[in-house]
Amino acid sequence: MLLKNKTAIVTGANRGIGKAILEVFAHNGADIFACVRQDTAEFIETTKILADEAKVAIIPVYFDFTNAEQISTAIKQIISYKKKIDILVNNAGIATGSFFQMTSMNNLKQVFEINFFSQILFSQGISRYMSRFKAGSIINIASTAGLIADAGTIGYGASKAALILATKTMATELGDVNIRVNAIAPSITKTDMFNQMEEKARNRLIEASALKRPAESVEIANVALFLASDLSSYITGQVLRVDGGLAK
Repeated sequence: MLLKNKTAIVTGANRGIGKAILEVFAHNGADIFACVRQDTAEFIETTKILADEAKVAIIPVYFDFTNAEQISTAIKQIISYKKKIDILVNNAGIATGSFFQMTSMNNLKQVFEINFFSQILFSQGISRYMSRFKAGSIINIASTAGLIADAGTIGYGASKAALILATKTMATELGDVNIRVNAIAPSITKTDMFNQMEEKARNRLIEASALKRPAESVEIANVALFLASDLSSYITGQVLRVDGGLAK
Protein backbone atom coordinates (compact mmCIF):
# COMPACT_ATOMS: atom_id res chain seq x y z
CA MET A 1 0.00 0.00 0.00
CA LEU A 2 1.49 3.28 -1.15
CA LEU A 3 0.22 5.45 1.73
CA LYS A 4 0.56 3.11 4.69
CA ASN A 5 1.35 5.02 7.92
CA LYS A 6 0.59 8.35 6.24
CA THR A 7 -2.12 10.87 7.14
CA ALA A 8 -3.92 12.92 4.51
CA ILE A 9 -6.37 15.81 4.40
CA VAL A 10 -8.86 15.79 1.54
CA THR A 11 -11.27 18.68 1.00
CA GLY A 12 -14.53 18.30 -0.88
CA ALA A 13 -14.43 14.62 0.04
CA ASN A 14 -18.12 13.83 -0.28
CA ARG A 15 -18.54 13.61 -4.04
CA GLY A 16 -16.89 13.45 -7.44
CA ILE A 17 -13.11 13.57 -7.59
CA GLY A 18 -12.80 14.24 -3.85
CA LYS A 19 -14.80 11.14 -2.98
CA ALA A 20 -12.72 9.05 -5.38
CA ILE A 21 -9.50 10.37 -3.79
CA LEU A 22 -10.87 9.55 -0.34
CA GLU A 23 -11.56 5.96 -1.41
CA VAL A 24 -8.25 5.43 -3.24
CA PHE A 25 -6.20 6.89 -0.39
CA ALA A 26 -8.05 4.82 2.21
CA HIS A 27 -7.52 1.59 0.28
CA ASN A 28 -3.82 2.48 0.08
CA GLY A 29 -3.52 2.70 3.86
CA ALA A 30 -3.85 6.41 4.65
CA ASP A 31 -5.66 7.80 7.66
CA ILE A 32 -7.71 10.74 6.40
CA PHE A 33 -9.26 13.97 7.60
CA ALA A 34 -12.27 14.18 5.26
CA CYS A 35 -13.35 17.80 4.93
CA VAL A 36 -16.87 18.67 3.79
CA ARG A 37 -19.26 21.56 4.26
CA GLN A 38 -21.88 19.77 6.36
CA ASP A 39 -22.53 16.40 7.92
CA THR A 40 -25.15 14.17 6.38
CA ALA A 41 -26.28 10.71 7.33
CA GLU A 42 -25.10 9.42 3.96
CA PHE A 43 -21.58 10.85 4.37
CA ILE A 44 -21.24 9.53 7.91
CA GLU A 45 -22.37 6.06 6.86
CA THR A 46 -20.20 6.03 3.73
CA THR A 47 -17.03 7.02 5.58
CA LYS A 48 -17.70 4.51 8.35
CA ILE A 49 -18.08 1.65 5.86
CA LEU A 50 -14.95 2.76 3.97
CA ALA A 51 -12.88 3.05 7.16
CA ASP A 52 -13.96 -0.44 8.26
CA GLU A 53 -13.21 -1.95 4.84
CA ALA A 54 -9.78 -0.31 4.51
CA LYS A 55 -8.93 -0.60 8.22
CA VAL A 56 -7.96 3.07 8.46
CA ALA A 57 -9.16 6.09 10.44
CA ILE A 58 -11.38 8.59 8.62
CA ILE A 59 -12.11 11.72 10.64
CA PRO A 60 -14.82 14.04 9.27
CA VAL A 61 -14.13 17.78 9.51
CA TYR A 62 -17.04 20.11 8.79
CA PHE A 63 -16.63 23.73 7.71
CA ASP A 64 -17.74 26.29 5.14
CA PHE A 65 -14.98 27.20 2.69
CA THR A 66 -16.42 30.70 2.30
CA ASN A 67 -16.00 31.41 6.01
CA ALA A 68 -12.47 32.36 7.13
CA GLU A 69 -13.30 31.85 10.80
CA GLN A 70 -14.56 28.31 10.15
CA ILE A 71 -11.45 27.55 8.08
CA SER A 72 -9.27 28.67 11.00
CA THR A 73 -11.28 26.53 13.43
CA ALA A 74 -10.96 23.50 11.12
CA ILE A 75 -7.18 23.92 10.96
CA LYS A 76 -6.99 24.04 14.76
CA GLN A 77 -9.24 20.98 15.00
CA ILE A 78 -6.99 18.98 12.68
CA ILE A 79 -3.81 20.05 14.47
CA SER A 80 -5.35 19.17 17.85
CA TYR A 81 -5.11 15.47 16.94
CA LYS A 82 -1.30 15.88 16.97
CA LYS A 83 -0.87 13.61 13.98
CA LYS A 84 1.84 14.22 11.41
CA ILE A 85 0.16 15.49 8.25
CA ASP A 86 1.82 14.01 5.18
CA ILE A 87 -0.61 15.00 2.43
CA LEU A 88 -3.02 17.84 1.70
CA VAL A 89 -5.37 17.62 -1.26
CA ASN A 90 -7.15 20.88 -2.08
CA ASN A 91 -10.10 19.60 -4.04
CA ALA A 92 -13.08 21.66 -2.86
CA GLY A 93 -14.39 24.05 -5.48
CA ILE A 94 -17.30 25.22 -7.58
CA ALA A 95 -17.83 25.58 -11.30
CA THR A 96 -19.80 28.31 -13.01
CA GLY A 97 -20.09 29.25 -16.65
CA SER A 98 -20.87 32.68 -18.05
CA PHE A 99 -19.63 34.91 -20.82
CA PHE A 100 -17.23 37.74 -20.05
CA GLN A 101 -19.66 40.61 -20.69
CA MET A 102 -22.41 38.92 -18.68
CA THR A 103 -20.38 37.93 -15.62
CA SER A 104 -21.22 39.90 -12.49
CA MET A 105 -18.52 40.93 -10.05
CA ASN A 106 -20.38 39.13 -7.26
CA ASN A 107 -20.25 35.90 -9.24
CA LEU A 108 -16.56 36.37 -9.99
CA LYS A 109 -15.77 37.07 -6.34
CA GLN A 110 -17.71 34.00 -5.20
CA VAL A 111 -15.83 31.70 -7.57
CA PHE A 112 -12.45 33.11 -6.52
CA GLU A 113 -13.40 32.98 -2.83
CA ILE A 114 -13.94 29.22 -2.99
CA ASN A 115 -11.59 28.14 -5.77
CA PHE A 116 -8.62 30.29 -4.83
CA PHE A 117 -8.66 32.44 -1.67
CA SER A 118 -9.98 29.72 0.63
CA GLN A 119 -7.51 27.19 -0.81
CA ILE A 120 -4.64 29.56 -0.06
CA LEU A 121 -5.86 30.33 3.47
CA PHE A 122 -6.31 26.64 4.31
CA SER A 123 -2.96 25.72 2.77
CA GLN A 124 -1.18 28.45 4.75
CA GLY A 125 -2.36 27.03 8.05
CA ILE A 126 -1.79 23.39 7.20
CA SER A 127 1.61 23.96 5.56
CA ARG A 128 2.87 25.79 8.66
CA TYR A 129 2.06 22.66 10.66
CA MET A 130 3.53 20.36 8.00
CA SER A 131 6.73 22.42 8.07
CA ARG A 132 7.44 21.20 11.60
CA PHE A 133 8.00 17.71 10.21
CA LYS A 134 10.00 18.92 7.18
CA ALA A 135 8.11 16.70 4.77
CA GLY A 136 4.85 16.56 2.89
CA SER A 137 2.95 16.71 -0.37
CA ILE A 138 0.33 19.30 -1.28
CA ILE A 139 -1.86 18.55 -4.30
CA ASN A 140 -4.08 21.23 -5.81
CA ILE A 141 -6.91 20.09 -8.05
CA ALA A 142 -6.89 22.62 -10.86
CA SER A 143 -8.34 22.19 -14.37
CA THR A 144 -7.37 22.40 -18.01
CA ALA A 145 -9.71 25.41 -17.97
CA GLY A 146 -6.89 27.19 -16.14
CA LEU A 147 -4.52 26.43 -19.02
CA ILE A 148 -6.74 26.77 -22.08
CA ALA A 149 -8.81 29.87 -22.81
CA ASP A 150 -12.38 29.06 -23.79
CA ALA A 151 -15.63 31.00 -24.07
CA GLY A 152 -17.75 31.04 -20.93
CA THR A 153 -14.96 30.25 -18.46
CA ILE A 154 -13.88 33.73 -17.33
CA GLY A 155 -14.54 33.01 -13.64
CA TYR A 156 -13.80 29.32 -13.33
CA GLY A 157 -10.84 29.33 -15.72
CA ALA A 158 -9.23 32.39 -14.16
CA SER A 159 -9.59 30.98 -10.64
CA LYS A 160 -7.92 27.73 -11.69
CA ALA A 161 -5.18 29.63 -13.53
CA ALA A 162 -4.51 31.52 -10.29
CA LEU A 163 -4.34 28.21 -8.39
CA ILE A 164 -1.85 26.84 -10.93
CA LEU A 165 0.46 29.83 -10.52
CA ALA A 166 0.08 29.59 -6.73
CA THR A 167 1.10 25.93 -6.96
CA LYS A 168 4.40 26.86 -8.59
CA THR A 169 5.03 29.67 -6.12
CA MET A 170 4.23 27.43 -3.14
CA ALA A 171 6.58 24.76 -4.50
CA THR A 172 9.40 27.30 -4.73
CA GLU A 173 8.86 28.61 -1.20
CA LEU A 174 8.20 25.30 0.57
CA GLY A 175 11.00 23.30 -1.01
CA ASP A 176 13.37 24.26 1.81
CA VAL A 177 11.21 22.30 4.27
CA ASN A 178 10.83 19.35 1.87
CA ILE A 179 7.16 20.00 1.11
CA ARG A 180 6.33 19.22 -2.50
CA VAL A 181 3.48 21.11 -4.20
CA ASN A 182 1.91 19.99 -7.46
CA ALA A 183 -1.36 20.45 -9.33
CA ILE A 184 -3.56 18.12 -11.33
CA ALA A 185 -5.41 19.63 -14.29
CA PRO A 186 -8.25 17.32 -15.31
CA SER A 187 -10.32 17.89 -18.40
CA ILE A 188 -13.93 16.76 -18.63
CA THR A 189 -14.61 14.22 -15.88
CA LYS A 190 -17.73 12.29 -14.90
CA THR A 191 -18.83 14.27 -11.86
CA ASP A 192 -21.82 16.43 -10.93
CA MET A 193 -20.19 19.18 -12.98
CA PHE A 194 -20.25 16.87 -16.01
CA ASN A 195 -23.99 16.33 -15.56
CA GLN A 196 -24.61 20.08 -15.28
CA MET A 197 -22.85 20.92 -18.54
CA GLU A 198 -24.77 21.45 -21.74
CA GLU A 199 -24.63 18.35 -23.90
CA LYS A 200 -23.14 20.32 -26.79
CA ALA A 201 -20.27 21.60 -24.62
CA ARG A 202 -19.62 18.11 -23.22
CA ASN A 203 -19.48 16.54 -26.65
CA ARG A 204 -17.15 19.24 -27.96
CA LEU A 205 -14.60 18.54 -25.21
CA ILE A 206 -14.90 14.79 -25.65
CA GLU A 207 -14.35 15.05 -29.40
CA ALA A 208 -11.33 17.31 -28.84
CA SER A 209 -9.59 14.59 -26.82
CA ALA A 210 -7.54 11.77 -28.29
CA LEU A 211 -9.33 9.13 -26.20
CA LYS A 212 -12.80 10.42 -27.15
CA ARG A 213 -14.30 9.92 -23.70
CA PRO A 214 -14.56 11.73 -20.37
CA ALA A 215 -12.35 10.72 -17.45
CA GLU A 216 -13.64 8.67 -14.56
CA SER A 217 -13.10 10.27 -11.15
CA VAL A 218 -10.93 7.34 -10.08
CA GLU A 219 -8.51 8.10 -12.93
CA ILE A 220 -7.88 11.52 -11.42
CA ALA A 221 -7.64 9.97 -7.95
CA ASN A 222 -4.93 7.57 -9.14
CA VAL A 223 -2.79 10.49 -10.28
CA ALA A 224 -3.32 12.11 -6.87
CA LEU A 225 -2.17 8.83 -5.30
CA PHE A 226 1.05 8.98 -7.31
CA LEU A 227 1.73 12.59 -6.26
CA ALA A 228 0.90 11.80 -2.63
CA SER A 229 3.21 8.78 -2.51
CA ASP A 230 6.98 8.50 -2.34
CA LEU A 231 6.97 7.44 -5.99
CA SER A 232 6.91 11.15 -6.85
CA SER A 233 9.52 12.20 -4.28
CA TYR A 234 11.46 14.37 -6.77
CA ILE A 235 8.46 16.02 -8.42
CA THR A 236 7.37 19.48 -7.34
CA GLY A 237 6.02 22.64 -8.95
CA GLN A 238 4.41 20.66 -11.76
CA VAL A 239 0.98 20.66 -13.37
CA LEU A 240 -0.05 17.19 -14.51
CA ARG A 241 -2.65 17.34 -17.25
CA VAL A 242 -5.06 14.41 -17.05
CA ASP A 243 -7.07 15.22 -20.13
CA GLY A 244 -7.19 12.19 -22.41
CA GLY A 245 -4.97 13.93 -24.94
CA LEU A 246 -6.90 17.18 -25.30
CA ALA A 247 -5.94 18.71 -28.63
CA LYS A 248 -5.54 22.27 -27.32
